[in-house]
Amino acid sequence: MTLPLLQVDAFAGAPFAGNPAAVCLCFDDLPSEEQFQEIAAEMNLSETAFVLDRPAAGAFDLYWFTPTQEVDLCGHATLAAAHALWEEGHAAADAAITFHTRSGTLAAQRAPGEGATVWLDFPAEPVEACDAPPALAEALGAAPRFTGRNRMDLLALLESAEAVRRLTPDFALLREIDARGVIATARAAEGRSTTSSAASLGHAPG
Repeated sequence: MTLPLLQVDAFAGAPFAGNPAAVCLCFDDLPSEEQFQEIAAEMNLSETAFVLDRPAAGAFDLYWFTPTQEVDLCGHATLAAAHALWEEGHAAADAAITFHTRSGTLAAQRAPGEGATVWLDFPAEPVEACDAPPALAEALGAAPRFTGRNRMDLLALLESAEAVRRLTPDFALLREIDARGVIATARAAEGRSTTSSAASLGHAPG
């Protein structure tokens, strides 16, 4: 079995930056689900995206695996998969891409004009307020002002963007929290949201 396998740094403006994901293009050979997991474990990145072709132009099946399990949704690996399809010529450079996933139909489209901007259409996953797990403040090294949860992740709102930047999480403690991932965020001084990718911890290799 021969499978094209790429590593893409999402959200990066320079080499060796951003959020890396592996992308496996399964067009000629189709691994089993067990092999999906074995490949993701071998890559040992937070996510490996597996892309399968569909008869319709610009339509693909997309699956995400961490080194230990399949997950329902991953943004940066979806972005990496779309980039790989455009760059490898499996989708026209100006064409929208439709992904069929466990979280429904997702879309990726390059923005008009020059630059690397990509629009992703994802399902909304609003959070509801909840009590903070007992270990959360210790695991983050900061006390959240607000804690919310959706069907996958736990969100911790901190007092400032600088508090997010200063985080030095205890990953071992975070893995004990019952959530796919923990997101630490705060409102920036200029009114934008600042989120710590380092605190998206349910995907960390275990």
